[in-house]
Amino acid sequence: MKIETIAIHAGNHVDPHTKAVVQPIVMATTFERDADGGYASGYQYSRSANPNRDALEKVLAQLENGVEAAAFSSGNAAGMSVFQSLAPGTHVIAPDDMYHGLRNQAKQLFAGVLEFDFIDVNDEATLRAHIKPNTGIIWVETPSNPLLKITDIKKVVAIAREHNIKVVCDNTFATPVCQQPLSLGADLVMYSSTKYFGGHSDLMGGALITAEKSDWWTKIRAVQTMGGAVPSPMDCYYLVRSIKTLPYRVKGHVHNALLLATFLENHPAVEQVMYPGSASHPQYEVAKEQMILPGAMMSFTLKGGQEKAKKVVNALKIFTQATSLGGVESLIEHRASVEGPDTKTPFNLLRVSVGLEHIDDLIADLEQAMA
Repeated sequence: MKIETIAIHAGNHVDPHTKAVVQPIVMATTFERDADGGYASGYQYSRSANPNRDALEKVLAQLENGVEAAAFSSGNAAGMSVFQSLAPGTHVIAPDDMYHGLRNQAKQLFAGVLEFDFIDVNDEATLRAHIKPNTGIIWVETPSNPLLKITDIKKVVAIAREHNIKVVCDNTFATPVCQQPLSLGADLVMYSSTKYFGGHSDLMGGALITAEKSDWWTKIRAVQTMGGAVPSPMDCYYLVRSIKTLPYRVKGHVHNALLLATFLENHPAVEQVMYPGSASHPQYEVAKEQMILPGAMMSFTLKGGQEKAKKVVNALKIFTQATSLGGVESLIEHRASVEGPDTKTPFNLLRVSVGLEHIDDLIADLEQAMA
């Protein structure tokens, strides 16, 4: 099936009792045992499994061409579960430009437990130089947050295979509509499903999808079950519902982003546009090769420094100045002020999540704000 069909049908089934065409929400925390003490239904306690979470995990796995998915209560919980599945002392190579929440988690919660090096994973010599005997994972985030760097997944995977290292890809900015890392050789894909999967800025979630049912995946599943950082049945239901429109929403987001990037590149107040769909992007050819669509996230820097950037975000009327991304509404953010004192993000940079409003209105809003 094509991705549009998978999105609609893989996470749903007709209720056998009522014949409802939309799967009902099962809020129960516990399930009745059989006469012999077993669980013929397959459900025992909602922390370990729930019909709505099963439906969500099924559609997530199929969207990514993976063998299985695990749903979590947030993207950070999904990432943390990967780190918790590793043996103490494992070395992790991560990108120098990545989501600051996960980077801070690695530095603060896992300090003294795991080893981390944050490097330019796109530089082959640098990557090879940082591989150690205890390196267990190379973490990639492509496109990256907030500089929209593109990592050549196939190249990283080839290097990792030489040393029996696993590759995890945070695909949140792209979604499976724009990029499918498992098909490019990655072992595991991570998402904040709060973003494009949810699509309406009203729920939280995270997900991991695996290419194979390995011993490592069994450990991750154990962390999910025993740790209990799982989404509620209600959140699972709404995620399954939102995913049904994901392919068409993302195509609309990308359509607007391509036009908005062109406008920004030609605006005299703009210093640089960072968008994988623009020919000016340093890794444009890599993006064209491995991405199905270039996504709808972009960043741009303004002439006039931080003062100009803050004036622009405060003058906008349609764009909302807020964190997060992937909703139907367009969001803009002065990213450095969110990331903290150790940020490497330029202070004149604004990150944009391009929404589904009419593109003429978005362009007009930016035009008046930058005037």
